[in-house]
Amino acid sequence: MPRSNGLTKGQTALKRAFDVFVSGCGLVAVGWIIILAWLAATIDTGENGFFLQRRIGRGGKPFRIIKLRTMRTTSQTHGHITTNNDERITRLGRFFRATKIDELPQLLNVLAGQMSLVGPRPDVPGYADELSGEDRVILSVRPGITGPASLYFRNEQSILAQVDDPFSYNRDVIYPKKVQINRDYIENWSFQKDLGYIWKTVFH
Repeated sequence: MPRSNGLTKGQTALKRAFDVFVSGCGLVAVGWIIILAWLAATIDTGENGFFLQRRIGRGGKPFRIIKLRTMRTTSQTHGHITTNNDERITRLGRFFRATKIDELPQLLNVLAGQMSLVGPRPDVPGYADELSGEDRVILSVRPGITGPASLYFRNEQSILAQVDDPFSYNRDVIYPKKVQINRDYIENWSFQKDLGYIWKTVFH
């Protein structure tokens, strides 16, 4: 039966215990990759290879997400939407994005309790923090590195690159669909489904 109030305490505890175990083991296993990638990104972009950005977390509380830098900073003003043809993305950055190496530092966010391995992707301010009514159930869980909405829109940047107004398309089409998918994820959560999303992220 769907849950309209989010996960139970037992489910939350199980999910958190799994997050701590896997993120801890993951950091031990891929820590050397993160360090080498950070060094490469620093040389490639001429800035700190780690990129920190303000995102909205559980309960609407802001936190700083950690990613590897894949774009050069320019003097031009850009919004938060990035498409595949964004000229700021470096060649190495495209490789990091394609292989998801740029996401690996988020294991630190998971270990710190700011994120989960699976859940709704953390939004920049102006989206999740403005959810209302029953949609706010999305804020009852920690945002995830991956999840059903992330997998559904795996090619989001390619989609946005093909439309005339990426900002409007994201706001009017993609984001409402993500809200629908994330609500269904929370209201019908199971540990087995989380394992399935991780499997699909790594091996598909």
